[in-house]
Amino acid sequence: MDDDFHVGPARFLSSEGELDQSAGSLSPDPGFLLQLYRAMTRTRVFDGKAIALQRTGKLGTFPSALGQEAIGVGVAHAMLAKDVLFPYYRDHAALFLRGVTMAEMLLYWGGDERGGDFRVPREDFPICVPVGSQVAHAAGAAYAFKLRREKRVAVCTIGDGGTAKGDFYEALNLAGVWNAPLVVVINNNRWAISTPRELESAAATLAQKAVAAGIEGRQVDGNDVIAVHEIASQAIGKARSGGGPTLIEALSYRLGDHTTADDATRYRDPAIVQREWAFEPIGRLRAYLTSTGVWNRELETELLKQCSEEVEKAVETYLTTPPRDSDAMFEHLFASLPRAMHSQRDEARRFDPLPGARHE
Repeated sequence: MDDDFHVGPARFLSSEGELDQSAGSLSPDPGFLLQLYRAMTRTRVFDGKAIALQRTGKLGTFPSALGQEAIGVGVAHAMLAKDVLFPYYRDHAALFLRGVTMAEMLLYWGGDERGGDFRVPREDFPICVPVGSQVAHAAGAAYAFKLRREKRVAVCTIGDGGTAKGDFYEALNLAGVWNAPLVVVINNNRWAISTPRELESAAATLAQKAVAAGIEGRQVDGNDVIAVHEIASQAIGKARSGGGPTLIEALSYRLGDHTTADDATRYRDPAIVQREWAFEPIGRLRAYLTSTGVWNRELETELLKQCSEEVEKAVETYLTTPPRDSDAMFEHLFASLPRAMHSQRDEARRFDPLPGARHE
């Protein structure tokens, strides 16, 4: 970063799907790129189904990752299994690659906390809906890794709006002081619900917020999965070797609503949204793969079929999972439930949806 705090985005793949000269000696392996492409496509198919389930009353409020799949996929592919992910709520692309199942994701957004108790990976933190608090959790874990001399990295994701929270600044400051193995990735999709990026911060870039913390700030084209993976790999590798934390700003665009509880047509120009479709990550990588001869329409059709079948199977698992009884609300609060709460538990049991539900 220059003294004037200027920082520009790393980009290897153009919006037309052409490998840029800036890629230098980087020679992406076709097999690896196909993995990235399949992961992004899988995420988008799931995303569309989740929205349909919410619209038909079968799922709770859901945050779409439409147009932002490259960030989660690129970052998660750069991590090792022993690293720990601290995801914010729009990160199912990363969670799927880390081993979280689609059925678990549907359970979570369906209001069942069992969906956040990931079978794999056990040490990744659950989805963080509160804005910004996950950065503090990640900084603490990163410091623990350092104290234990573990070659592990805490990787945290956050939206552009979250970088205005005190949690973000405080955690970044401590990570810098501790020289902790932390990588924070900002998904700058240019909207904090209905607040545009230009009204969120006067900073020219969000990456330069790293300057005050004394750590490195990088910016990357978040619609270029090759560049995201490369920059994330560099930052994670640096953190693992003791080089300290990095803040990465990934530039993307939220093509859909903030969540299914939002109507973005009330505050966004449809013409601008339509224009941004030309830069979305899946079409960009598809164009490149097709031009190199490793992808075609037949393979695309087969991939979509496979993804749809996987999603439908997950939906079936989700919809046929018996709901928990009301006692779940009282679990994990106390070692022994206080007598004063017994009457509340008994009252809640009257509204259990399962006739004859068994209570301990």
